[in-house]
Amino acid sequence: MVTIVGNIRPEDDFTHPLGPEENFNESVYFNFFDRQQQMGGFLRIGNRANEGYAEVTVIVYQPDGSALFNYKRPQISSNDGWNAGGLKVEVLEPGERLRTTYEGSVVYLKDPREMREPSVAFKENPHKRIRLDLVHEGVGPIYGHVAEPGGAGAQNEFARAHYEQHMRVTGTLQVEDGPVLQITGHGLRDHSWGPRYWQSTPSYRWITGNFGDDLGMVLSIVGDRVGGVFHKGPDTIIPVKQIDLETEYEENTNYHKALRATVTLANGETHRVEGTVRGFIPLRNRRAGKFTHIGEGMTEYLLDGERKGYGLSEYLDQVE
Repeated sequence: MVTIVGNIRPEDDFTHPLGPEENFNESVYFNFFDRQQQMGGFLRIGNRANEGYAEVTVIVYQPDGSALFNYKRPQISSNDGWNAGGLKVEVLEPGERLRTTYEGSVVYLKDPREMREPSVAFKENPHKRIRLDLVHEGVGPIYGHVAEPGGAGAQNEFARAHYEQHMRVTGTLQVEDGPVLQITGHGLRDHSWGPRYWQSTPSYRWITGNFGDDLGMVLSIVGDRVGGVFHKGPDTIIPVKQIDLETEYEENTNYHKALRATVTLANGETHRVEGTVRGFIPLRNRRAGKFTHIGEGMTEYLLDGERKGYGLSEYLDQVE
């Protein structure tokens, strides 16, 4: 039985009643990284049924720095499940095992930085069909929180209910009529529901990594608030108390390419995290004239100078 830290229930893996807010969003996110093949990516689907569409994002980082990518907004009319735009999420065993599949088109980006101008990138690069089929199995506890009505966080416009879990990931990827590639690795999943505007937080740094079945991390800096956890084994979660983060950017851009962090945990442990971005794509969200930059980096980590891991570093900033 999975260990749960917080007021989450295994049945929260399913969708929830649609809220009254126009911007009610229920999203699930799964990242995955195969260290042997130097390949990884993520899938995300967010249901915005009151606005009539879902947000679907699929990215697969290739070992040579290229990427397979798509973002679309297929029409939906309910929050009964996640199945839109070719992306489907199935709960196989609540709290323990989930399956994600995507069958559809992607744009092949030799240089993913071309996505800084999405309309140009989609028009000027070749499109391919892929089939991605993954099973995600929990290797760490579920941790998160659901804000109680009228309680702390009840007015949060980003993620009133939210939880995460480190996962083992297995499956296959097929590009066009090419060979079926076996995927074996690790990743992290995220599930949130409630009102969401990407513009409702000034900035965040969300740094996730897996070092094996027994060890994973999430480092979170949202505005001036620090959070995150280290998971050790199937049952133990240690909260992050302090993060001293330094970031190196590509010249004349806000594209992060390396990071260094000293992390202090609630039990007094201190860890050194060094990250090198192996694949990067700049994404964006626009609403009401506001522009949000979301830099997505597939990142290789070195923990305490000894242990290598992989994950995703996501940097969000509001751009004037």
